[in-house]
Amino acid sequence: MPSLPPCTLTLITPPLSALNARAFASTFAEVLAAAPAASALVRLAPGAQGEAKAILAPLLKAAVAAECALILENDARLAARLGADGVHVAGAGEALEEALDSLKPERIVGAGALRMRDEAMTAGEKGADYVMFGEPRGAALAMPLELLVERVAWWAEIFETPCVAYAESIEAAGRLARAGADFVAFETAIWNASSPVEDARQAQALLIEIAAEAR
Repeated sequence: MPSLPPCTLTLITPPLSALNARAFASTFAEVLAAAPAASALVRLAPGAQGEAKAILAPLLKAAVAAECALILENDARLAARLGADGVHVAGAGEALEEALDSLKPERIVGAGALRMRDEAMTAGEKGADYVMFGEPRGAALAMPLELLVERVAWWAEIFETPCVAYAESIEAAGRLARAGADFVAFETAIWNASSPVEDARQAQALLIEIAAEAR
């Protein structure tokens, strides 16, 4: 497997249910084979928790083969029960504390939906393995790119906790990597592309190019 550049791909799945999980798993495996990703955040569709084992099984198989950590959104107990590598929670409050208590140090605990600087700092201080900036959530849109670049640069300059930045495009990922993001997270920019595999390869090539510039 190719070595990972300093700023690395992370993937975020669309909301998965029994209706779309099988077709998505095939694309997911192809993308991981084409472009190394450090991790993949799995999102379950509302009401799909009862189908989670069947949804995650092929994703886990592909992730293990690609040495990619598989992280489940929101449910720490379900993540542990199904053998996921960790959980991703929203905010720096009670859900993060519960996940840290139940999963650390065996599994990864990340925090997202951190719109305010103080909230991000709190998540880092509590022991989150990473913080994620910029992702859309519910009715909230993705953070504007200029603000996101500024937030990433601020975090990278001051804090050691790794930073994941949500990229709405390959071009945006380049700016975020240059700003100091440790990981760039792709969702619709990959899965909605005419060729997810080709776009993943382009993103990976850009990150390698940026890493070479920094040497």
